[in-house]
Amino acid sequence: MAFFYIRRAVNKTRNLEKRAINSERLAFVGTLAGGLAHEIKNPLSTLNINLQLLKEELQSMTGENCKRAYRTQVLQKEVQRLDEILNDFLRFAKGQELELKDYDINEILDEVVDFVTPEIKQKKILILKSYDANLSLCRIDSNLIKQAILNIIINAEQAMENGGELMVRTSRDKKYIQIDITDTGAGIPKDIIDKIFQVYFSTKKMGTGLGLPTAKRIIEDHKGIISVQSEEGKGTNFSIKLPINLTSN
Repeated sequence: MAFFYIRRAVNKTRNLEKRAINSERLAFVGTLAGGLAHEIKNPLSTLNINLQLLKEELQSMTGENCKRAYRTQVLQKEVQRLDEILNDFLRFAKGQELELKDYDINEILDEVVDFVTPEIKQKKILILKSYDANLSLCRIDSNLIKQAILNIIINAEQAMENGGELMVRTSRDKKYIQIDITDTGAGIPKDIIDKIFQVYFSTKKMGTGLGLPTAKRIIEDHKGIISVQSEEGKGTNFSIKLPINLTSN
């Protein structure tokens, strides 16, 4: 009997050692990937600047060179898209300590909504707001929470190609402040709704598959909860729950 317990303890120790080694490897690979992304961004920036200069030169010419100017513009857009992908990756991979301060969530939402309103209006999307005026202050990293909310709103915007309504609501209970972001877009098919928070999963041609995973990571870093409900053809609702800072009540 004693041998059995000793053997189980040894196996458990070995498994813990393997996990520790795997964790170190993953951390090392993450560090390498982050460094590689930074190294790639530098030549991309140089390419973008030189393509812009080349495009301006070609646009001043006529005839055959107009086609070359167009092709240069296409290349420039692809370089910019690669830069955006790298930025999304770095935001997701970046491990950072939260800079927590007390904020009014309604004010945070208003700042994000004001930022996206001009573009959203062009796409014939009506923004509706319903805020709980009696919310407690919430201890958050405002920049990161804004990024998470922005990622969700961008996802909602892309789901409403023919216009629609974007509803932003706040409410609270004893433990959480809740943010609901609802769109009237195409909805998410049942067979993929469980995958939307997976890294690099995307149904969009130009999507990086990092927007929603980054939002989830930020919310969970704040000890919060994010969930989604959707119905095809009717729309999608993202719910964010952030713990109330009870000391600020």
